[in-house]
Amino acid sequence: MFSNFSIFPKLSRRTFLKLLGAAIPGVVLGYSRFNKPQPFIYQEDSLSLYLPSRVTQPKSVVVIGAGLAGLTCAYELSRRGFKVTLLEKSPQLGGKLASWTVQVGNETFKMEHGFHGFFPQYYNLNNIIKELSITNSFQPLGFYSVIFKDNIYKPEFFYPSHSTFPWNIIDLIFWSSNRFQWGINLLKPSHWEVFRAIVGVKIPQTFTKFDSISVTQWVKQGFPQGIYDLYFLPFAKSTLNAPDILSTGELLQFFHFYFFGNPEGLAFSGTKDDMGTSLIEPIVEAIQNNGGQIIPEAIINKIVYENEKIISLTYQEGNLQAAAPFWVERNDSLTNSYATYYGAGDQVFITTSNCKEAISLTCTHQGCTVSRQENGTFLCPCHGTLYDEQGKVSRGPAKHNLYRYKIAQQKATSIQLTGVSSISSEEDKIIEADYYVMATDVPGVKQLWGLLEENINQKITQQIITLSTADPFAVVRFWFDQDFEWKYSDFTSISGYKLIDSITLYHRIQNQFIEWSKRTGGSVIELHAYSYKEKDFPSQEYLLTAFEQELYEIVPELKKANCLNRELVNQKNFSGYPPNSYHNRPKTTTEIKNLYFAGDWVKMPFPCGLMERAVSSGLLAANEILEKEGLQKRTLLTVTPAGFLTI
Repeated sequence: MFSNFSIFPKLSRRTFLKLLGAAIPGVVLGYSRFNKPQPFIYQEDSLSLYLPSRVTQPKSVVVIGAGLAGLTCAYELSRRGFKVTLLEKSPQLGGKLASWTVQVGNETFKMEHGFHGFFPQYYNLNNIIKELSITNSFQPLGFYSVIFKDNIYKPEFFYPSHSTFPWNIIDLIFWSSNRFQWGINLLKPSHWEVFRAIVGVKIPQTFTKFDSISVTQWVKQGFPQGIYDLYFLPFAKSTLNAPDILSTGELLQFFHFYFFGNPEGLAFSGTKDDMGTSLIEPIVEAIQNNGGQIIPEAIINKIVYENEKIISLTYQEGNLQAAAPFWVERNDSLTNSYATYYGAGDQVFITTSNCKEAISLTCTHQGCTVSRQENGTFLCPCHGTLYDEQGKVSRGPAKHNLYRYKIAQQKATSIQLTGVSSISSEEDKIIEADYYVMATDVPGVKQLWGLLEENINQKITQQIITLSTADPFAVVRFWFDQDFEWKYSDFTSISGYKLIDSITLYHRIQNQFIEWSKRTGGSVIELHAYSYKEKDFPSQEYLLTAFEQELYEIVPELKKANCLNRELVNQKNFSGYPPNSYHNRPKTTTEIKNLYFAGDWVKMPFPCGLMERAVSSGLLAANEILEKEGLQKRTLLTVTPAGFLTI
């Protein structure tokens, strides 16, 4: 009845197609704005869901390293029925998320390696958190800010946007008080190339094109200065790698994961209690409830390899002094006319006058690095322990002497050390398994690899040898008897200072410090230096002095406050991602039939970063073992795998 009536004018076919072509992009953009994109599934085997989920025959796995990568691998395999043994050399579990007790006056608190933000796009980690029913242990921090030294730029603020490109860029323009200082001109070829690289990330193509150049070198080719100062420099350092030694390909992948390919925005959550209590202990409990065995303070001193398989390994419990030989590089930033130093961060050694032994400068109290005094004694800058010239305790709180090592071999710029004596009276223990997973940090996997025979697979050996560690990082936490006003986020990035990269107000985030602040009126502040140059801060005294000076510049009110306590963490064990490292990076699988790798140093097939990278690598290793046993693989998630303008 309506066939001969229309309120619309008649359109030609050509006009209709033009209108349709103009409408489709608008519909797509509108959909991406108002409908939150879902995570992408990384799953190679679509038939996996039809397979059994648990082993029916006894199968055993040894996982070496109880950081996030090792814990998540052990968690997944233990819940699938594998007999899992998890070995960790440290007394604390959790790697860089480990917690330990410190004494402040008459009270005890939990200390950590530094604040970690839990982002919404940490899909694989967040799924484990849901499975463990511990989501209530986390709280959103609302927004995130970046402030700049000398107010060279106005503060930047970031909020959840739940929109992908280009809407997240539009949101950023709206939020930014510095939008007119970005300096972008897409008519300039160099700026257009930067834009294409940023929004065109795709693995491995991005690495093929950009892995050979450092971020610092790339920026010199014509990068908008404002964009670099406001966003790329602060976030590049968040990788815990300095821009001068960070691969541009790695940074582009990092930005894609955290912003340009991420629909979740930059707001994140923090733990209500310390990370050991909130996350690590529940994972450990789940592994143990599934029948897994966890052995801390386990030092591996032998790995048996035959017929392209690992047969067994030997370890000893309770021996914190490595008996197996290991190499350390000379530290020219510390070496002087009266002593030669080796190592960096929290693993520094000084050679004795006869050059036959070396003394570890790691304080046996809380792991700070002691400094040699003019009279030959060693003093801890954190808590005041004094050791004599031989490393014996003269004044506490430390109870054990500094560890001594024999120099087994010496090269031009490095020495090989081995423990002089064993602290533990326990006998060596041998363990055999069907599968082995090395999930340590970079120094750890290098040391493990040194325990294998020389005829081990040369390709893997070369990959392990060339793995890099980043510049050292340092964290210091202060307890003050006063609070102060702060108009930025409780975790704030700081740009332009020589040392400080972030500040965290723990007395506004974690329960233990919130309660203490209410009782005392005090504050607990953590400062983090993501990657500093050793030549600029050759000792922990330099670090502590610089931290305090820069803190008082950032928060002048604290100059009048009394510092009640300070705790320093200083390490050089974070994975490095230098130029030309991607293609030689080890994968999860190896040419050794029953050996797998996990850790944030492993080559990943999809975008991820920081904690999510470690977790995803552990689950990838677990999936490889599950596939070998004909079991369902765990579904792994990621952000949009490729950028809007793929290269």
